[in-house]
Amino acid sequence: MAKRPFVNRLNNLDPKTWLKFQKSWFVHAPPPRKKGVFRHPAKFPETLAQEFIEFFTKRDQVVFDPMVGTGSTLVAALRSGRHSIGIELNKTYADIANQFVEVERKALGEAVEHLTCQVIHGNAADSPGLFDEHQLPLINYVLTSPPYWDMLHAKGAQTQKKRRTSLDLDLQYSDDPEDLGNIHDYDEFISQLVNIYIGIKPYLKPRAYLTIIVKNIKKGGKIYPLAWDLARELRKTYTLKDEKIWCQDDVRLAPYGLGNAWVSNTFHHYCLQFRNE
Repeated sequence: MAKRPFVNRLNNLDPKTWLKFQKSWFVHAPPPRKKGVFRHPAKFPETLAQEFIEFFTKRDQVVFDPMVGTGSTLVAALRSGRHSIGIELNKTYADIANQFVEVERKALGEAVEHLTCQVIHGNAADSPGLFDEHQLPLINYVLTSPPYWDMLHAKGAQTQKKRRTSLDLDLQYSDDPEDLGNIHDYDEFISQLVNIYIGIKPYLKPRAYLTIIVKNIKKGGKIYPLAWDLARELRKTYTLKDEKIWCQDDVRLAPYGLGNAWVSNTFHHYCLQFRNE
């Protein structure tokens, strides 16, 4: 009996690479961050973004990040041979994203000349209006990482302590009151974040995937299940398909609660997978 040929309707990967990506957890060791993007206080690596983009799309499809920061998703999309669109509230970060996109374009040359890569300075909450205003195409895939509530305001955070020693590194995303990272009420933060993702639904193609990279938060001696709350609310609009856990095993342990109470060193993020059905 003849073996049925492998038909890949989702991406351009071979079966072996497909299976490797399907593992429910992974460790990612990105290269060092470039100086220009290091000022951003919570940037995820282009190399990680590229792995997700190449799994959830085919070449020449359209990738969208409604909170694009300094452009990780856009750079990864270029390297993957995909069109991309990003929205960024902070004008400085939007400018940095544009600069790094142009550097990447020059490095990749003719192979990406046909690809569009658009950075829009605006508010992700206004995505529907921005899609209409800029006549943007329908989206094949969303990859994004929202603010982890207002944790960048936490003075005791180890990462923030290190950044305070440098005068040219940002401690928060911005001072803009519309910035989600400046909302101090947890329930209000969840509500506004969920509304952003619901608002882009009409601009997604049927069966388009959304990957949201997020983690649960510790604050004031208790945990706020940000990833789980986001999954619970968004599953009312999208189909929650799965989770993939990003483990960071290269971060130094801190003696939280040593000799007194259980306080874990949290070195993992949830990559939540939704689908537009």
